[in-house]
Amino acid sequence: MLRFLTSGESHGKGLLSTIEAFPAKVPVDVSFINAELKRRMSGYGRGARMKIESDQIDIFAGVRHGYTLGSPIGFIIHNRDWVNWSDIMSSEPNPEAAEKRRVTRPRPGHADLVGGLKYQFDDMRNVLERSSARETTSRVAIGAFCKLLLRELGIQVYSHIVSIKDVRISAEQLEKVSFDLVPQIESSDMRCSDVSLDEAMKKAVDQAIEKGETIGGTFEVRAVGVPAGLGSYVHWDRKLDGRLAQAVMSINAIKAVEVGRGLELDPYGSEFHDEIFYNTETREFYRKTNRAGGIEGGTSNGQEIVVRGVVKPIPTLRRPLMSVDVATKEPFKAQYERSDTCIVPAAGVIGEAMVAIVLAQAVQEKFGGDTLQEIQSNLQSYCRALKEM
Repeated sequence: MLRFLTSGESHGKGLLSTIEAFPAKVPVDVSFINAELKRRMSGYGRGARMKIESDQIDIFAGVRHGYTLGSPIGFIIHNRDWVNWSDIMSSEPNPEAAEKRRVTRPRPGHADLVGGLKYQFDDMRNVLERSSARETTSRVAIGAFCKLLLRELGIQVYSHIVSIKDVRISAEQLEKVSFDLVPQIESSDMRCSDVSLDEAMKKAVDQAIEKGETIGGTFEVRAVGVPAGLGSYVHWDRKLDGRLAQAVMSINAIKAVEVGRGLELDPYGSEFHDEIFYNTETREFYRKTNRAGGIEGGTSNGQEIVVRGVVKPIPTLRRPLMSVDVATKEPFKAQYERSDTCIVPAAGVIGEAMVAIVLAQAVQEKFGGDTLQEIQSNLQSYCRALKEM
């Protein structure tokens, strides 16, 4: 089954990734992958780093003449900012350069201190370089490969922003969200399906900038065209909602994950669950509501998959909180590294990637096949069998 490995530091030469067990004969659209990388860099409230980088994928293995080979896919995304950090991040010994940007003041809410304690580093740059959200660039590219596979199977993954700080989309507007709104969502700086909220969301970001603060919010990832039966009700570690929750939670700054209306306040059972109906013409079971978010018993039920990620305000503040210098043990204001004010729109793009990766794995698990055509054939056979039940 598909798995991947990423490596690289935020200010290193680049980000290296390997994808293993990706099916053969999947068409690879490099322009689509690069467009996904560009989407990750967008959004109102991003920092100066986004003006420096222009992320492009450089594939060096596993793809030939526009199609995957079934062998491991290897690629690199170069860091343009490396030229300004080549001595500080050199793999060769350079004590003098290392001292230039030594980090001894951990930021509250970041991995700085816990990473330094875990590996006993006296320079926490060794931690923050890898714990940086720069690593998610690789995951967006991997997710793009998975989206290309899913697209061939009739599955589309998209996202939109539910809230920025206290500016939140209404329940009525949430009911109207659909894949048809993707062009509208992508034309919005805040990636919100309700364009009337754009200015209010931008104002919240501007106010945070004025205060030297950061703000969080919530994004929602949806997947349409997902067949019933992905995941499992049999084994705890194969439940689709559990796997999606772990994948989304693994994104930097995510503090909570919701599937469907899981965090809805105290509904009665009759208000929460989705009644089941049957269409005799199409010979399909269906539901008129989707409070379960497309997953019941750890298994997809054929409805749209709906997963939300709650993004905390990122911990790198221009008005830093108090911390302790690990070298002197004296109190200091935490060190400031170039950063963003609001990452929620970008986090939604990363969320799409993680959902796409999990769905691609679940598709492989359910339908098998070494090639795209085998998976397609097995999926078609399965869908026919469902109509004969």
